[in-house]
Amino acid sequence: MIGWYVHHHGAGHLQRLVAVTRHLRTPVTAFSSAPRPAGFHGDWVPLERDDTPPLDRASATAGGRLHWVPEHHPGLQERHATIATWIATHRPRLFVTDVSVEVTTLVRLCGVPVVVAAMLGDRHDPAHCLGRDVARALLAPWPGPPVAEQDPTTTPVVHVGAFSRFDGRPTTAAARPGSVLVLWGSGGRDVTDEQFRAAQAATPGWTWEFRVPGSPLTTGTTGGAAGEDVWSALQRAEVVVVHGGHNAVAEVAAARRAAVVVAQERPFDEQLRRVGLLRAEGLVAVDGWPAADRWPDLLRQARSVGPDPWRRWAPGDGAERAAAYLDSAADRAGVPA
Repeated sequence: MIGWYVHHHGAGHLQRLVAVTRHLRTPVTAFSSAPRPAGFHGDWVPLERDDTPPLDRASATAGGRLHWVPEHHPGLQERHATIATWIATHRPRLFVTDVSVEVTTLVRLCGVPVVVAAMLGDRHDPAHCLGRDVARALLAPWPGPPVAEQDPTTTPVVHVGAFSRFDGRPTTAAARPGSVLVLWGSGGRDVTDEQFRAAQAATPGWTWEFRVPGSPLTTGTTGGAAGEDVWSALQRAEVVVVHGGHNAVAEVAAARRAAVVVAQERPFDEQLRRVGLLRAEGLVAVDGWPAADRWPDLLRQARSVGPDPWRRWAPGDGAERAAAYLDSAADRAGVPA
């Protein structure tokens, strides 16, 4: 048995759970404050929220050593009690956290080995260091150096490449020349509708389509239960303009589309770090939404580069590699008789 904690913010953590567990042979029980995602077939344990008022924010970081442990919060107490009770009852071989330093520490204090979903960015604060130090391994959904080149004195990092819910799907339609798809996620945005419109106006000859949650520019739906609308839109696009979040980038990579990747402001500069790595792969990636007059050149550059650089970033079997590693780790972490 594997336990799996899923953070409730955005849709990416849920999509990773579904993508990987589709290939696992070890049963999984998932824990989250988010609703159960379509496509996940294991047991689902709902957790109380730990961010409802009243909140003692002054105590939330435990003096800077953790990220979120507000004192005397009943939701926090209930969710940790639920996880600890389940561990005592089911004695899992392994636990995956995606992501929470507090749950990682709790599970390890219960004597269960933990694999942590790695996140890009400047994460050298005491809480992130604690989470890495107590983990058995970090599971990184991006390409990395060979294992032989990694530092053997630190927690091992297992690079599997990016993966998404769309991996393995055949291309069903040819891209429309001169078409742009703007693909944004549900985790918030720092680009305005006016900036979208200005970029569109600055690029005559290109036809823009928007999949931006909450924006009046969006036509159609924004994904549906299986993301069919998003996949169809990706197939139509010659160039995709996408924010620098992991899952959105991985979906563009799965569709093998030319792209302009735009970093948004996020804690720990996660998206800035990702676009830096993508630039190193040869993709068009920028630190923040560009001025309108830059868009003609950016779209031409993306068209010229094409989709080939995605092949190393997202090899197409990242979820299977992640599942194979977790099955093997669970086998090696067998509970003593």
